[in-house]
Amino acid sequence: MYGTLLILIVAFNKSYGHQAVNKVSGSSLFIFGDSTVDAGNNNYINTIPENKANYKPYGQNGYFEQPTGRFSEGRILVDYIAEYAQLPLIPPFLQPSVEYVNGVNFASAGAGVLCETNQGLVIDLKTQLNNFEQVRKSLMENLGEVEASKVVSEAVYSFSIGSNDYMGGYLGNPDMQQRYEPQEFIGMVIGNLTQAIQELYMKGGRKFAFLSLSSLGCLPVLRALNPRAQEGGGGCFEEATALAMAHNHALSSVLANLELLLKDFYYCNSKFSIWLDDRINNPFNHGFKDGVNACCGIGPYGGVFTCGGTKNLTDFILCESPSDYVWWDSFHPTEKLHEQLAMELWHGSSDVGPYNLKQLFSDNFKEITIADVVDDLKYEQFF
Repeated sequence: MYGTLLILIVAFNKSYGHQAVNKVSGSSLFIFGDSTVDAGNNNYINTIPENKANYKPYGQNGYFEQPTGRFSEGRILVDYIAEYAQLPLIPPFLQPSVEYVNGVNFASAGAGVLCETNQGLVIDLKTQLNNFEQVRKSLMENLGEVEASKVVSEAVYSFSIGSNDYMGGYLGNPDMQQRYEPQEFIGMVIGNLTQAIQELYMKGGRKFAFLSLSSLGCLPVLRALNPRAQEGGGGCFEEATALAMAHNHALSSVLANLELLLKDFYYCNSKFSIWLDDRINNPFNHGFKDGVNACCGIGPYGGVFTCGGTKNLTDFILCESPSDYVWWDSFHPTEKLHEQLAMELWHGSSDVGPYNLKQLFSDNFKEITIADVVDDLKYEQFF
């Protein structure tokens, strides 16, 4: 199936000319992903301590009364997006007594696109999609078919996932490296991600947002593993970054051509690596003092992941002012970086497109009707 889809995708090309829209709407937000956007789902599953953040120093800046499971000293990207869209904080799916009408967060720290990535320790993307189906059925039961279909069709579906597939699933897995060449593995990840997008589309989803992968080799944890860095030469782990950049290129092609194949398919994608690299290399230009080292951790660059989440929770060094840092811990950005990124995605720039998030949440997209959603099921023949 994936081979046929990719053949179709590479056969198309398109330039964009989208009309600007301004008014913010009350669209729901459904979130799929990993630790970059997990708001606490892993608090409720049986996993290793490194996959949880419901203890100090996480959440230590006082915005929340206590650590919530967010891998930050405070808020994360999707919290700001919800605020800009005039929505309440989007709750984790596994949190008891969750209301679904404003959206749900399905993300799980450590999760990958592939089921094999950290299998048994996380909520993988396939399971996250199954959880969305439970939510969709609940909406149908509680709101009725017409109103529930309206919620689904007007919602924004946000994805931030893939890093764990390449860091742990491939680079940290010699068996996978023996079985697959890098391009083959990337094809598997992109194929499964494309299938997830199609599944949500066939259930009525029309507006999608994607956070592309960062230059993974420049995370403190991978910078610390770089032999050149250990020898005092500094620099990023280029093998990891190369995988991320190839993934981003493939995802951009898939999204552009899905827009051609699918009626009323709207999306926001980001050149996150370019945007983030500028803050890593030029932190003072963006209100930071350090773009390389983690605020919380030990070892070179703070790259040893000891900021909570280990057997010895006291074995870490914590900086005095997280807002001076791009990186909060060995893997994750500070709240300040999350806020800057949310503003970038919301307002848009040359690194965001073809729509920005403000456009996706705008009233103009309410013109998508329930009849259109049902009518578009004919596109299933392509897949």
